[in-house]
Amino acid sequence: MKKMELPKINLPGLSDLRHANSGLAAVVKKEVADQLSGKRFLILTALVVVACFSSLYIAASEIKSAADSSFVFLKLFTTAGSRLPFSFTSFIAFLGPLVGLIMGFDGISGEKDRGTLSHVLSQPIYRDALINGKFLAGVLVLAFVIFGMGILTGALGLIIFGIPPTLEEVLRIICYLLLSVVYISFWHALSLLFSIVFRQPATSALAGIAIWLFLTLFAVFLIGMIADAIYPVTSTSDTEQVVANIRLNMLLGRFTPNVLYEQAVITLLNPSVRALGVVMFDQAIGAIDAPLSVGQSILLVWPHLVGIFAAMLVCFAIGYYLFMRQEIRA
Repeated sequence: MKKMELPKINLPGLSDLRHANSGLAAVVKKEVADQLSGKRFLILTALVVVACFSSLYIAASEIKSAADSSFVFLKLFTTAGSRLPFSFTSFIAFLGPLVGLIMGFDGISGEKDRGTLSHVLSQPIYRDALINGKFLAGVLVLAFVIFGMGILTGALGLIIFGIPPTLEEVLRIICYLLLSVVYISFWHALSLLFSIVFRQPATSALAGIAIWLFLTLFAVFLIGMIADAIYPVTSTSDTEQVVANIRLNMLLGRFTPNVLYEQAVITLLNPSVRALGVVMFDQAIGAIDAPLSVGQSILLVWPHLVGIFAAMLVCFAIGYYLFMRQEIRA
């Protein structure tokens, strides 16, 4: 008997969807290969790795001499020494944004400068597949680097101490690494936005570095000046005035992604942190002096996580909109 052949159904737009998916996969593969083989990325990543492992060596020495042995693996990430007053998390917070900026500052402007953007789009690759592929490739490379460093750090801690981490420590470290990927992806999305706005890669890089320097160094002083102007604190100020100044300072600081990241990291890697604001004496009465669980720490920093993720999406959405409406000439 002859087998009955079912008729092929061609849905409208189905072929376009297949081409878009294939184009996205091709862009992601190419961008990941270019990022991992690029000399500037390898040099900057090597700098971050050397700086972080130097801080880990000093932190391990400090932890060995300390009497408290609770949450040893978490202290490996957060402890700083006297010779090198920076911890593993401090180096990631300071140098991580540079990695994100370096990865995306010439994502689109470099293609325009070389005159290859029109040739790429003349292939069966849609615009949205190109911009999505460049961003996803950057996120994948960042996740590979951050989780690779986390695994190497855990292996080093296991060799040094000979004690495996607890399940709670592993969960906290995984949450920290995921948070770091999202935070550095924000800077990658910002640099990709500047590469769309500016035609020259040098201008895009300078704009990203300027924003990084402002948020890292100068925003703290500006926020302090605003808080002191609204709620001035002197030697004769009462407690309410001082508390109002501190609360306004913290509120304005949470509009910057680096402050959100730092507060979230402190909470995730230090279970003894129970609040992220001013705690009055009457509020502390009756509180149990015990470390928080992983779930409670995540609930405490959930607004920070959402804020960083939203900032990343906003930067990428603006860049996506501008790129889709740009006129691209050969």
